[in-house]
Amino acid sequence: MREVTRATEVKARAPWSTASRLSQRLGKVLEIRQASMTIILVLIVLSLSLATDRFLTVTNLINVARQVSIISVVAIGMTMVIISAGIDLSVGGIVAVAGSFSAAVMATTGNVPLAIAVGLLTGTALGAVNGLFIAYFNLAAFIVTLATFSLTRSANLAFTHGWPLSVTTEAYNFIGQGYLGPVPVPVVIMFVLYLVGTVTMQNTRFGRYVYALGDNEEAVRLAGINVSTYRLAIYTLTGTLCGLGGIMLTARLGSAQPNAGGGFELDAIAAVILGGTSLYGGEGSLAGTLVGCFIIGFISNGMNLLNVSPFYQGMAKGAIILVAVLIDRWISASK
Repeated sequence: MREVTRATEVKARAPWSTASRLSQRLGKVLEIRQASMTIILVLIVLSLSLATDRFLTVTNLINVARQVSIISVVAIGMTMVIISAGIDLSVGGIVAVAGSFSAAVMATTGNVPLAIAVGLLTGTALGAVNGLFIAYFNLAAFIVTLATFSLTRSANLAFTHGWPLSVTTEAYNFIGQGYLGPVPVPVVIMFVLYLVGTVTMQNTRFGRYVYALGDNEEAVRLAGINVSTYRLAIYTLTGTLCGLGGIMLTARLGSAQPNAGGGFELDAIAAVILGGTSLYGGEGSLAGTLVGCFIIGFISNGMNLLNVSPFYQGMAKGAIILVAVLIDRWISASK
């Protein structure tokens, strides 16, 4: 009986030993992975700059950063979800619904703060629904978020009747089309959120628990930490970021599109994995995710500049991502 009690006490202390192990392991593994993916990003930039003289221009690079900014915001939430050993396939649908609701309020009331609030609250509520079913009903994240994806996609088509919802208010569209000096507003939002997110993940209790959940959920539970509360918080925050992504996308296009956010879930997951986050949870970083987003962005932009047929772009992107991940894993395994 004494041995059982002692084992339980050791498990209960595991989150703190887990945090110690993570601080050491992540310092080495993530450093190698981020360095390898950064090298790959540099090689892609060099290759494209040699292939076309239109790639390495200030205008084009700013354009890529603006294109990447929205999926990067969504990928912040996806990073936290995957680090905690979860998955979220509903992000694209939430982006679409949040953008449409925000646009509808904007067109009806002309109130910019209200329209932004509705978009954020829509994303937050849908993320909370995901978290509720996953954390408190113990349903598989894959199934729950897949169901939410289907529901939000259909709901958005029904709400918009398949037609774009136009937004002409300049103050609202400034979020997606404006500049702060020479830098587009979406790019500023992206970097601010990544800075805040990185500090949160590395220096707060919430961030430590996100890593601990992915590394050893049972140990976290034995330590008396409410696992369900933190899982709910992770998916709710992801929904909020998707709501912001929907607002940014609507403001950038000047309208909410019925099929907005299509493929966001796949691009976000690809960026997170490219950035070195483990699909098994417990390892990852937002800095790596940002690198992964730019890898995908540069690949897409380069193929457009090289006039690669859209029929082959998906194949090329998938092949390059697969090779990049294989190289990353090989470098990590050989450390």
